[in-house]
Amino acid sequence: MGQVLLHKTTPSDTSWMKRDVVPIALARDLPFQQGWRQIYIRMHREMAGNATAVVEFVEHCSSSNKSLAFGDYYKAVEELCSKQLAFRDVQMFLFKPKLNVLLNLIGLHYCIFCLQVQAGHVMDALQSCKISEQQVCVKWWKLGRWFYGFRMRDEFHSRIISLADLLTNKGEEVLGVLCRGAIHELLRIEICISNVASTPWSWQSSQQQE
Repeated sequence: MGQVLLHKTTPSDTSWMKRDVVPIALARDLPFQQGWRQIYIRMHREMAGNATAVVEFVEHCSSSNKSLAFGDYYKAVEELCSKQLAFRDVQMFLFKPKLNVLLNLIGLHYCIFCLQVQAGHVMDALQSCKISEQQVCVKWWKLGRWFYGFRMRDEFHSRIISLADLLTNKGEEVLGVLCRGAIHELLRIEICISNVASTPWSWQSSQQQE
């Protein structure tokens, strides 16, 4: 395992901590008032419902070939952002060993790039949830380079990597691809379970079919 990527904590980096302690603070502020338990239960059920909606969406999109197009992957991450799940919610609802590893990856992406949780904390969560060694395969196609007036074939890249290694220097390239998305020279991104094969694809062949 490579060195865990750690960054200097900034005020924005700790915002995820505040979200996680809201229910606890609520309970402490209202120890003798009726209803705080109901409020906590309601919040929990709301977050569970939000997470379930994302789980069902991803399972539906990946049901046929156990892979996700980047558009669907990004939509799932955006949905988590819009519902404002806390780090604890992600651990509870998306870091389950029995879930599709694609959902584990989406939870990891959300924690790192949206909640800005430090990599060390995410690593601890992956290990405690027993999913750190789960593997995903990220494939991407880059636009072929021009060479003396001719464009070369599109470049195909494929990386099989564990969730834990994504948080180390081994995963910098893959995380960079997932963060940038299919822009500029990246034509297509596909995320799949590590033992699933995909159909070869190139921009040229897709243009010919059209």
